[in-house]
Amino acid sequence: MSVTLTLNGQSRTIDAEPDTPLLWALRDELGMTGTKFGCGIAQCGACTVHLDGMPIRSCQTLLEDVEGANITTIEGIDGKAAKAVQAAWQELNVPQCGYCQSGQILAATALLAETPKPTDEDIDAAMDGNVCRCATYARIRKAIHIAAEKMEA
Repeated sequence: MSVTLTLNGQSRTIDAEPDTPLLWALRDELGMTGTKFGCGIAQCGACTVHLDGMPIRSCQTLLEDVEGANITTIEGIDGKAAKAVQAAWQELNVPQCGYCQSGQILAATALLAETPKPTDEDIDAAMDGNVCRCATYARIRKAIHIAAEKMEA
């Protein structure tokens, strides 16, 4: 089966079984390895991508369910919120091992696109389920607040 979608702003056609998880189509068929496999059960957030601007877990999203959709991976993230998040991540040196960071950045970017001035509670709710093995949660929260400030400037 062929599925056509918009990936990082470009039309792409993927030839794979319709029940293939989007994660594996991205990684194995298209070489988009920035999206990581973590748990395979949508509990860790390492596989987070944007589907029409909303963060989803690509390990549990089937290819047949994204026909015609707009998918953004860490390789294609762009815009004011994305630039602010990336700058804040660098400023605070958020990642340690970095494995979870593409999912963390995509979740944070989606939050700031919807809620430009998030509270700690907003951040905790939006980032819930994005696991960081290195426990950089305090730096992640602070970086999101800094990114929000950068967006205002």
